Formats: sequence, structure tokens, C-alpha cells
Amino acid sequence: QVQLVESGGGLVQTGGSLRLSCAASGRTFSSYAMGWFRQAPGKERDFVAAISWSGINTYYTDSVKGRFTISRDNAKKMVYLQMNSLKPEDTAVYYCAAARGDYTFPYKYDYWGQGTQVTVSS
Repeated sequence: QVQLVESGGGLVQTGGSLRLSCAASGRTFSSYAMGWFRQAPGKERDFVAAISWSGINTYYTDSVKGRFTISRDNAKKMVYLQMNSLKPEDTAVYYCAAARGDYTFPYKYDYWGQGTQVTVSS
């Protein structure tokens, strides 16, 4: 199994930046594709970004393209979401997710973190 713990959320003004981190534990983190999702109050959980096990392939929802960057460091068992030019509509709880043994996007996620709150003030 994989345990995921997100951190780095907080309050930021419109146009500001945050970097979210996801720390993973488990035997074979490097074989997991990883993703970031977000959920605003009263709304469903939406896909934000994903990265393949190798880090070569990245995917983004249209609303964050050019602003967010997903990356990973397999040696450190970490995945990151660099968020720039933040907007109020980015306000949500952000979740890290892992897809076990999945090498084809869209990934099927098996494990989820507890979430970290991102609030962008207007």
C-alpha cells in the first residue's frame, strides 16, 4: 500500500504562488503514476494534473495549463504541484493520488492523501 500526505497549502493573494508537496510511503513509489485533484465546497472532486511514473509525461486540466506544474522526485518519494498566477477559483482542498501499476493516462487512482487547503483571496 501507499500512504500519501500533502502539505504546502495556505492562504495566498490572487496572482501569488504556492508549491504543494505530497510525501509518499511504500515499497515501489517509482512505479506509481501520480495525480493532483481538488475539491471546492459543495463541488465534486476534479482532476488537476498527473505525472507518469518516469516523470516524462505530464497532463493538466485546461484551466491550469501554463500556471501549474507537476513534478516528482522518486528518490525522495515526493510529488509536487507548483501553482503560479493563482486565482480565486483555484480555492479548494487539494489531494494527492497514486495510481498503482498504471502506465496509461487517464490513470486509475488507488490511494489518496488527506488533502491540503488552498485559499486564494480576491
